[in-house]
Amino acid sequence: MSEWIFPTLSEILVASGETLTILETQTPISVAARQLRSEREWFGAIAALEALLQSTSDGGAIFSAPLPVLSNPEDLPNISSWLFTPNSMFAGFPFQLPSADGATAMCETEKTLTLLPGDPLASEPFCLALTREFSVLMVQGENASGDPTFLFSFDPEVVDRAWQNLRLRVVLMNPAQLPAIDQLYKTFQPVEPKYKLVSQFTHALLSYLPDPIAEPEKRRIRDPRPLQTPASDVLAGADVELLQAISHEVRTPLTTIRTLTRLLLRRKDLPADVVKRLEIIDRECSEQIDRFNLIFHAVELETSATKVSALATTSLEEVLEQSIPRWQKQANQRNLTLDVILPQHIPSVMSDPTMLDQALTSLIERSARSLPSGGSIQVEVSLAGHQLKLQLQPQAQEDVDRAHRMPLLKSLGQVLMFQPETGSLSLNLNVTKNIFQALGGKLIVRQRPEQGEVFTLFLPLEPSKAAVEVRV
Repeated sequence: MSEWIFPTLSEILVASGETLTILETQTPISVAARQLRSEREWFGAIAALEALLQSTSDGGAIFSAPLPVLSNPEDLPNISSWLFTPNSMFAGFPFQLPSADGATAMCETEKTLTLLPGDPLASEPFCLALTREFSVLMVQGENASGDPTFLFSFDPEVVDRAWQNLRLRVVLMNPAQLPAIDQLYKTFQPVEPKYKLVSQFTHALLSYLPDPIAEPEKRRIRDPRPLQTPASDVLAGADVELLQAISHEVRTPLTTIRTLTRLLLRRKDLPADVVKRLEIIDRECSEQIDRFNLIFHAVELETSATKVSALATTSLEEVLEQSIPRWQKQANQRNLTLDVILPQHIPSVMSDPTMLDQALTSLIERSARSLPSGGSIQVEVSLAGHQLKLQLQPQAQEDVDRAHRMPLLKSLGQVLMFQPETGSLSLNLNVTKNIFQALGGKLIVRQRPEQGEVFTLFLPLEPSKAAVEVRV
């Protein structure tokens, strides 16, 4: 039992004895694995709920925390959305919800409800949905043993107990909103759902689950070029779970911080220096989120039998237009110069634009960290037959002592490298090459002891443009 003044929604669900969960495995698994599984089930349940709401014609209401749950609220205009937030300064602002593909979906919440500082509701993702056809409570929380788990219930009595729990918080912190939410609850009182509806939801939940990593694939890093990589590169299942758990634990709070920062940036009454600092926070959060997205993708790639991503026509010109200003800022922060040489026309390539951007940014960061102040990074794009060539070349100042040019990098398992001087993490070169190969390209690394690593990336041209020459 928590020490908070109100029970958590997890505790209400567990105490009810009417809780539904996805079938538990008999094999003991780690806390990290349980956390990852509960997260998968939570996102699957949200997708399943949205599918049910699409068929709801009489409207309804959704209460959630700590972020909105509807990825496309404009498709459900008859659903009233309410958000419990730990800070009243964000009341009335539109919230941005990161979607599964990394894009940001706008979610206009009609009302926000303030929570007391320290309320566990702010860190226990939940959704309470009320309609005339069904009512459901879903929580990504803890079971009776305190282990991470996903719980849900369609039982009207359980939903009512959860509602009374939430209502007490409204009485305490948002009394002015009480008449409105009481009217909503009266309009959409919990009802006993039809059996087929619950079955439909469960089947949809399972079908929407993000793909898990197959157990046999957790045991070994598979390199698509086995002759180029030692066969001893083995990644244990526990290491996979640890890396994925770390990635999740870092991305989740950073995403929340970035969301709240962007809400503040919408205000028109902020002093210029405050706006500048908030923009720095936003940029730093985005960089770290992208870095751990790449690490998470790398782990999935290294433990999957499929070594090639779904490739599509990608405008490298657009990728560079979005990325170069960000790279310039990264270089300036380290007192470095970024020189970019581009042809007049850049043909499209076959790749994945989002992951390509993140992978290229990781190369820029790696080069920037290897250079002392005053150095430069040159990025040059040119045509190379039926491929597009992108070369990244660092250059240190001539008068810099050689001892200070290359930072010490230590291996941290089979995927990551660690720089003790800065505490930064990066992917090792073998994994980096595998990522670019999955993105349709080929990365060649040339070591220069006195200047750093030269990266040369070849990307396949879009088939229809493969014969077109780049006009410089």
